[in-house]
Amino acid sequence: MVLVAVDFSPPSAAALLWGAQVAEVFGDRLTILHVVHDPEAAPGYYRAKKNGKHVRRLENAARDMLDEFVDGLVTGHPQLAILGTAERSLVVGIPVTRILEVAEATDARLLVVGSNGRTGLSHLMLGSKAERVAQLSPIPVTIVKAPRAVGDAT
Repeated sequence: MVLVAVDFSPPSAAALLWGAQVAEVFGDRLTILHVVHDPEAAPGYYRAKKNGKHVRRLENAARDMLDEFVDGLVTGHPQLAILGTAERSLVVGIPVTRILEVAEATDARLLVVGSNGRTGLSHLMLGSKAERVAQLSPIPVTIVKAPRAVGDAT
């Protein structure tokens, strides 16, 4: 099984598309994982995306965001039929730890994550969840970067 961890960013979209292609080539199952990291400012809740005036239970909002993210990729990439049949999983916790736990519990044979590819001071200050997953994972990890936009200097 190919496990792709997503955070709804462009790099995680690129990672999901790459992971879907790999799963199709190998005839493997695809699982899409999002780890809900409880924000300190509003424990247990996400601000509603549409109007921002009320809060919702963390898991409910994250589930909707995961479905919207994956459904958008399914619509935009109909040639990747596996996206529509992939298992969608949502867990709560510290992202790196939970990604590794889910990979072990599901007997994933490949873990795919996206990365912004920060370098220099921003990398030293923020670190990289993708890099940490790759360092700690007992199974192969592929880190996928999203293509840079024209004029993007990062």
